[in-house]
Amino acid sequence: MRLADTLRSALEAGHRATPELIGSDVLEDELDGDPLAPAAVLVAVVDRPEPTVILTLRLETMRKHPGQVSFPGGRIDPGDDGPIAAALREAEEEISLPPHLVEVIGLADPYRTVTGFEVTPVLGIVPPGVILVPHPGEVAAVFEAPLHFLLDPAHQQVRTAFWRGRERTYYEILWEDRKIWGATAAMIVNLSRRLVLAA
Repeated sequence: MRLADTLRSALEAGHRATPELIGSDVLEDELDGDPLAPAAVLVAVVDRPEPTVILTLRLETMRKHPGQVSFPGGRIDPGDDGPIAAALREAEEEISLPPHLVEVIGLADPYRTVTGFEVTPVLGIVPPGVILVPHPGEVAAVFEAPLHFLLDPAHQQVRTAFWRGRERTYYEILWEDRKIWGATAAMIVNLSRRLVLAA
């Protein structure tokens, strides 16, 4: 089965089936009725013999999530025609990924963040050999991590920390010298569970 077909089947698997998918890092009593800002990220899988995922390291000077590993993406602007257009636009702006080289597979499960966003992951496949250039004002580095490594539950560690006076639970994935955690790790965990459902 082609990689695209496998990932497409994963997205079509029954929502909220076992194993449970993660929907949020926001505690219910923190939802004050204010609408979450819509955002989108591109989960770009590089179609190699051993597929990889493109990730970015945000600059330490960024106002939100400084120094964190993330997918390319950001807020959905009024001029964007939905999350797919936003994710492709942001990926082009952040890492110079040409939109026409992305084979869009579909939308993965949305994730609500404690920083006030509802993020829609857009799953796509890109060919190997694309030259990616990090935006000097946003991205410190671009790197790839093996898809099979990220999706392996053995590498998805549950951590706890106190933040804003509350104990929080989050996922963490360590790849070489990179720490992938928070919303990015949770979206990876969701994709891994989708693939389990599609198997």
